[in-house]
Amino acid sequence: MSALEPRDTHLAPPTAAAPAPGGGSVLDREHRALSVGIVSVVLLIAFEATAVGTAMPVAARELNGIPLYAFAFSAYFTTSLFAMVLSGQWSDRGGPLAPLAVGISSFAAGLLLSGTAGTMWLFILGRAVQGLGGGLVIVALYVVVSRAYSEQLRPAIMAAFAASWVVPSVVGPLASGTITEHLGWRWVFVGIPVLVVFPLALALPAIRRTASGAADAGAPLPPYDRRRIRLALALSAGAGLLQFAGQELRWLSLLPAAVGVALLVPAMLGLLPRGTYRAARGLPSVVLLRGIAAGSFIAAESFVPLMLVTQRGLSPTLAGLSLAVGGATWALGSWVQSRPWTEPYRERLVVIGMLLVAAAIATAPTVLIAWVPAWIVACAWAWGCLGMGLVISSTSVLLLKLSAPEEAGANSAALQISDGLSNVLLLAAGGAAFAALGGGAVGHATTASTGSAHPAAFAAVFLPMAGVALAGAWVATRLRSAGA
Repeated sequence: MSALEPRDTHLAPPTAAAPAPGGGSVLDREHRALSVGIVSVVLLIAFEATAVGTAMPVAARELNGIPLYAFAFSAYFTTSLFAMVLSGQWSDRGGPLAPLAVGISSFAAGLLLSGTAGTMWLFILGRAVQGLGGGLVIVALYVVVSRAYSEQLRPAIMAAFAASWVVPSVVGPLASGTITEHLGWRWVFVGIPVLVVFPLALALPAIRRTASGAADAGAPLPPYDRRRIRLALALSAGAGLLQFAGQELRWLSLLPAAVGVALLVPAMLGLLPRGTYRAARGLPSVVLLRGIAAGSFIAAESFVPLMLVTQRGLSPTLAGLSLAVGGATWALGSWVQSRPWTEPYRERLVVIGMLLVAAAIATAPTVLIAWVPAWIVACAWAWGCLGMGLVISSTSVLLLKLSAPEEAGANSAALQISDGLSNVLLLAAGGAAFAALGGGAVGHATTASTGSAHPAAFAAVFLPMAGVALAGAWVATRLRSAGA
């Protein structure tokens, strides 16, 4: 039986006891400590994403780094590509405990480096270190879910992951904006690592008990796939070179762009499931859709605070809060997909989700028109996040359903590679379009009256991303395996 065929078996490996089929909950005695621990890890990541995103425009402006703004986001995703593959290999070989611990520690170290940076490039280096930690963590969490939760419980734990974004999405921008305005943006970065202690203390012992690997059980360790690790290095290097070429926009940039493509294309073909690039039915389309959804949405969202601050004169706090309600609607979408009655309609829900995402991205740049109220972004993003809740959680559930026990780490890495690679490439494309149309000058525009000179730079980011999301609605019709 291939990995592309649906399975009803659980994904717990032979070295760990599989949860009993049916019944139970993610908060029963067997799962309570583990569920609280791993959701706390996601909560930490959520606080980082919402708080840092709010402070980023101010940090870039003070470090004279507005032309490099997209790098601050894509550096994270570029290094996480390598870390995802490494984490998949590491987790399949010895369990998810070690990569999770190392990942959280690296995540905190990157925040400290960015928070103390004196130049934009050092700030970007800190984001790259964060990316290494984030890549290790996210794949390790997927392996934990595949080993410790039955197939019936996985939609619920994925919904819990989404729900953990609700409080950070409301509190994060408000707290970050207030701290940025009164104490400075650096305190946003150096303060978050304090939150690392609780997830480490709670999650790691629970993972050791319930999701241990072959090394813990005394079984022979499978070897590392050195070819995949080399491909992962090539993927990260290629993505980084493409991002650099897109930002520079000079004839000399054609050389790093060509080298980047030469590294990235074969690596991508070797790391993603066969047929991903042509949206083959089943697992390849699940992996492709994850990249389309995440890449288009994140690339657009990364420019929302900057657009509101520079084009409409909003404070960093208000700009961040315009995205806050999205945390609740994202959780709502994820909760809807976790209901048992939605299972027969999962693919249809994903199509609807992608249409909502496309509509939200296309609506956001209407605030570049002076008479359109700024709150329209909050409304649009609420609907877009509802769609993302339906799509992201569903692709995670489908990925685990279509993966054999011994493939959980590798396939989870492939899903996250698609996610991260799409973020890098679409941010590079959006950043290049933004810079080409004069976006680098918006750092000097802090009010609506002075910032309106560069609306085309923002439109060139949002409208193509809406088209990408619309293409994802078609890919969503191909999630079922042939004959399923």
